[in-house]
Amino acid sequence: MTNAVVLIEAERDALSKLGGELADIEGVAEAYSVTGEWDFVAIVRVPDHEQLADVVTGAITVLSGVIRTQTMVAFAAYSRHDLEALFAIGE
Repeated sequence: MTNAVVLIEAERDALSKLGGELADIEGVAEAYSVTGEWDFVAIVRVPDHEQLADVVTGAITVLSGVIRTQTMVAFAAYSRHDLEALFAIGE
């Protein structure tokens, strides 16, 4: 599984609709409207790097209103749920 965080800068006129459009893309697990330099953060979970490239370049960057993106590929994923499950083994 390939996990990535995609930061998205958008045109002001596109802000109201872009979040829903991002969330509808296959491979986008979550989309957040955020404050700061970037307007949206998309969490992408796909089977491999090739599909990540397809999602970012073939689906996200072509949406109307997207100005630019920055993608960070995760080396590993951690969550409180995963850690609790790990330490609960054998209980």
